[in-house]
Amino acid sequence: MLRELHISGLGVIDDLDLDLHPGLNVLTGETGAGKTMVTVGLALALGARADSSLVRDGAKAARVQARFDATETAADWSEDGEVLLARSVSPDGKSAARVGGQLATASTLAELGATFVEVHGQHQAQRLLAPATQTAFLDRFAGDAHLDSLAAYRTAWGRWRDAHTDLDALTTASRERERELDLLAYQVREIEAVDPRDGETEDLTAHEARLAHVERLLERAREAEATLSAEGTLGDAAAEAANALADAARLDPHAEGLADRARSLSAESAELAHDVRDYREGLSADPDSLHAIRERLSTLKGLQRKYGATDSEVLSFKAEASSRLAELATADERLAELGGEVERLMSDVHARAAVITRGRADAAPALASALERELQQLGMPGATVAVELDPWPELGPTGAERVEVRLSPTPGQRAARLAKTASGGELSRTMLACRSVMADLDDVPTLVFDEVDAGIGGEAGLAVGRRLARLAEGRQVLVVTHLPQIACFADRHILVEKGSGTASVRALSDDERIHELSRMLAGLTGSDGAVTHAEELLATASASRGMVAG
Repeated sequence: MLRELHISGLGVIDDLDLDLHPGLNVLTGETGAGKTMVTVGLALALGARADSSLVRDGAKAARVQARFDATETAADWSEDGEVLLARSVSPDGKSAARVGGQLATASTLAELGATFVEVHGQHQAQRLLAPATQTAFLDRFAGDAHLDSLAAYRTAWGRWRDAHTDLDALTTASRERERELDLLAYQVREIEAVDPRDGETEDLTAHEARLAHVERLLERAREAEATLSAEGTLGDAAAEAANALADAARLDPHAEGLADRARSLSAESAELAHDVRDYREGLSADPDSLHAIRERLSTLKGLQRKYGATDSEVLSFKAEASSRLAELATADERLAELGGEVERLMSDVHARAAVITRGRADAAPALASALERELQQLGMPGATVAVELDPWPELGPTGAERVEVRLSPTPGQRAARLAKTASGGELSRTMLACRSVMADLDDVPTLVFDEVDAGIGGEAGLAVGRRLARLAEGRQVLVVTHLPQIACFADRHILVEKGSGTASVRALSDDERIHELSRMLAGLTGSDGAVTHAEELLATASASRGMVAG
């Protein structure tokens, strides 16, 4: 439960500490005193969206701290059996969140806060009008097994949707696929017809250069051969040097190495002359070969302009195109396979949707009866409720239908949608009835009601007060109200006052409660009639609690 709430720098609140007790905690006060700012502050601590306009003029920041008894789901964040949620908002709109003194995100506050507190206000009452909210309400009422079936259905529906999307994309792309198939087949055939090999262009380029300059190469080869073969050339000189050094080596062994080098030079010169002759003899003009090579190079260059800068890149393009061709060739098989998968998944989804529909149909009458009983206790004795299933034209993420709660506020009036039949007060009581029906289905320790009294008063207000008091028997309830018929049921009555533009709070004694209730009744304190009426309200509330306890 919520033990303590500290707020500073928020709207009309400068610095405020609020201690809360088990049972029914009621906040009252003049209009504009700051009652709603208390719930706004709590909402910030629970991860609500921050707004710089909430920061009090002159304050460095709006700060909120909420201290809760630790729950099992928040055990990792607890210290000494408590969890502290904190939030600050600066004038420039920057927000910071902490859990137990540790930096956290607003989403973490929201996740933890949902295990501590459930907030109900006029906004939540309007949400009740949405079919999605009513559908979720019936599903929750139907129980855990139904919710498990619904989760399984959503998973199955998601798989079907993804497969159907893929099928649509594949079908839509079929014409484009045919174009791509034609293009890729042409490209592969063109490369295969040329049949290049890796490095072929480099080899042919070198061969083409040799044939193109054969006359000059022959001339240079003859010159080199003549030079190496002439008398008195390098070979002869090397041979004479080798003989001289060999003779010297007989006298000095150190000259033997030089003699060997000279002999090697002489032999290399002779071998070089032989190789140059072979090179010359291998050269010959061949115009036909030169023409064929140039045509082949032109063909290879043509491929390279289209598919890659080198033979290797052209071959890589061919491999990728062939792989893509094989993939596209099996697209029709994939299309048929995916079509069958979509049909199988749809069959599964329909079967699961039927289970969801049966679960809702079974739970709908029980929910309608439960809501009728609650509304009778909330001052609407003739109200009737129908919970109807409205089929969707096609399956959706929540099943084959939406749920619609229909209300007849008075006998003889035809039940219709809440948005058409429910006044503000009736809608508030319907929301409270829904919350009451769910009371035994969850374990949220603290419920907060703001503006639950909208549009009601008198006996209806007393009926709402009684129901809130009953809810508070098993959990902590915090109510912001302007109705004395609700405030009289408080276990702890807290007055919100504003002085010099600053809000403050204090718990009221029994005598002070009478004065506050009389103010709420008559708009002023001290009126004998109002005081008497306030005392009667307190006596009525006390008697009602005794009857419930009995």
